[in-house]
Amino acid sequence: MPTAIRIEHTGGPEVLTPADVEVPSPGPGEVLIDVAAAGVNYIDTYQRAGVYSMTLPYTPGLEGAGTIAEVGSGVTGLAPGDKVAWQGHPGAYAQRAVVPADVAVPVPDAVPAETAAAVMLQGVTAHYLVNSTYPVAEGDTILVHAAAGGVGLLLTQLATAKGARVLGTVSTAEKETLARRAGADEVIRYTDRDFAEAVDELTGGEGVNVVYDGVGASTYEASLRCLRRRGMLVLFGASSGPVPPIDPQVLNSGGSLYLTRPTAADYVTSRDELIWRTGELFSAVAAGTLDVRVGARYPLADARTAHEDLEGRRTTGKVLLVP
Repeated sequence: MPTAIRIEHTGGPEVLTPADVEVPSPGPGEVLIDVAAAGVNYIDTYQRAGVYSMTLPYTPGLEGAGTIAEVGSGVTGLAPGDKVAWQGHPGAYAQRAVVPADVAVPVPDAVPAETAAAVMLQGVTAHYLVNSTYPVAEGDTILVHAAAGGVGLLLTQLATAKGARVLGTVSTAEKETLARRAGADEVIRYTDRDFAEAVDELTGGEGVNVVYDGVGASTYEASLRCLRRRGMLVLFGASSGPVPPIDPQVLNSGGSLYLTRPTAADYVTSRDELIWRTGELFSAVAAGTLDVRVGARYPLADARTAHEDLEGRRTTGKVLLVP
């Protein structure tokens, strides 16, 4: 069993190399974590491919959960044996990881480590999207692309709990079932029909208050057509490729529309904000009001296959690597 996955140079999934690496002791303000599970996310593929620059070589993986094995000097509030999770710091594709203590959050006993790993990055994303980027309110009608994906399922549940009417797009009957179980009121199979036309019909020509679009290049133009006057397009990802430059006049002619490209770093700007977001997510999981669906688990050595399946759209829900 490898101790970590390493990337020596950017490229396709084949650059994910199992390796034995020496894990350093935690320095000041750091903790060493025995990793129980690591989340696999689209941002990992962007970094691996060189779309987002990383210092090479490195161990990928921006979220994980496990048990603290050792704490560095100056760390307070955390101790060996504590169950914690983190997001936003690389190194999760490993048996052991050293992370800054201020990104490690306590995980309640009622929340399994795998669930904690699965909800961190995508859960925090869904939380800031519906609470901060566009604060969803009761009576809103929203469109969620890839509603059966990791973020999509969580976002749909959080928005439904706020009283929104959720329209979701999916590609298959299986994914439609998952989206409906998460609370989507209407599900559009974009492989069968134009989703913008479907939204027009479902809203009586009014359009939606907001479109949450993590797909990007293949959807953004039609997403803009789905918005009502002063609606907002939230481009939070680009699984189909980056969106080209947009003429601001398009927003004007569409009805004084808003366009934003949020990133988690601007919505988790302090430990207090991180604790708020993760605390609400863990509380919902423990109460049974937020279902975190783990769609696939892979051994650490099979990180390449996990990336291939994620990019090939062969997964639903959350993808985990289990050391």
